Amino acid sequence: MELIRPAANRGKFYPYKAEDILAMIRHWNQILDQAENYPASLKPRAIISPHAGYVYSGFTANAAHRLLGNSQPRRVLVVGPSHHVYFQGMSPGPFAGYETPFGTVPAARELLDEIKDFDGITYAPKAHALEHSTETQFPFIAHYTGAKILELIYGDTPYTALVPVLVKALQTPGTAVVISTDLSHYYDQDKANRLDAACLEGVRLGDLQLLASPCEACGKIGLMAMVEAARRLGLKPHLIDYRTSGDVTGDYSAVVGYMSAAYTA
Repeated sequence: MELIRPAANRGKFYPYKAEDILAMIRHWNQILDQAENYPASLKPRAIISPHAGYVYSGFTANAAHRLLGNSQPRRVLVVGPSHHVYFQGMSPGPFAGYETPFGTVPAARELLDEIKDFDGITYAPKAHALEHSTETQFPFIAHYTGAKILELIYGDTPYTALVPVLVKALQTPGTAVVISTDLSHYYDQDKANRLDAACLEGVRLGDLQLLASPCEACGKIGLMAMVEAARRLGLKPHLIDYRTSGDVTGDYSAVVGYMSAAYTA
């Protein structure tokens, strides 16, 4: 019996029904269509996307995933931090497919074969059970690309271990990468903006020192690995969107920051 990764966060972080997700996407895209500075024609090799509930970070995530749709990758490596289970290393999903409101998306098993022997690759099945950092990306991928997916969750590992995995994936024809991260958590809006500016500048400038500190991204390992992989491959960063949960709720006393970005050849 083939193992399917269940949509454990369906109806929680994102709507249960596909039509409700589509309604949100249509609304967000209407806003993007009116935005003067949205780079609608970009064809990214990789994107950075947040992973909060869609009501908070969905606009920012959609702005990047819509661009990834322009590239029409055949496979997408989705990389995110473990929020629920402590482990050492990086765990690829041992699945045949990934359940989404748009149907079950086949796994990119051939991509798993490409990365399974890298240092730091391990298997932590419990880390995949409830992880939302990766799962929140799946409906966007299913909608915009129809690509096969390989989930890669990292635990306690140096960013340098992830770099060769990203480089290998990005050197594989038809393969894109999604790096999942939120930014600072539960500061007031002004402090969040200051801390998050370091993350944005770190990505824009390819500056690992800014990302190491004072950037407080929960997916910092993925961010730093992506910046270094982009440097090695000559990929160009584009900042797409930044906002906080306070911009949605109106409560600026304790916010979470969200960014999206794209990397092009």
